[in-house]
Amino acid sequence: QLQLVESGGGWVQSGGSLRLSCTASAFFLDDYAIAWFRQAPGKERERVSCIDGDGHERSYEDSVKGRFATSRDNARNVVYLQMNSLKADDTAVYYCALDKNLKWCPVDVPDSWGQGTQVTVSS
Repeated sequence: QLQLVESGGGWVQSGGSLRLSCTASAFFLDDYAIAWFRQAPGKERERVSCIDGDGHERSYEDSVKGRFATSRDNARNVVYLQMNSLKADDTAVYYCALDKNLKWCPVDVPDSWGQGTQVTVSS
């Protein structure tokens, strides 16, 4: 398992924005597609977005299309999730994840996860 670290979560009012970061210290993220998942209390974990190793292909879950954007800065070894127009339904723990065998999306069954970062959106 490869170690990922998320940051950037917090509390925000509905309509606000947050940017999450996913970093790694022991390996290069550009070797892998990176997916963002989230899990709200009492709900199943769902995939929010995916970006391939080169950053050329990106995909999003329907409920976040047009509001969220994932990007990567391979020189800085970081992947971002920019979240705009946040809603109360976006409240969840957000995780970045990868499959060690995949440089391309989708990442359906990750084998490496971060510890998660809490995002709370008040209505």
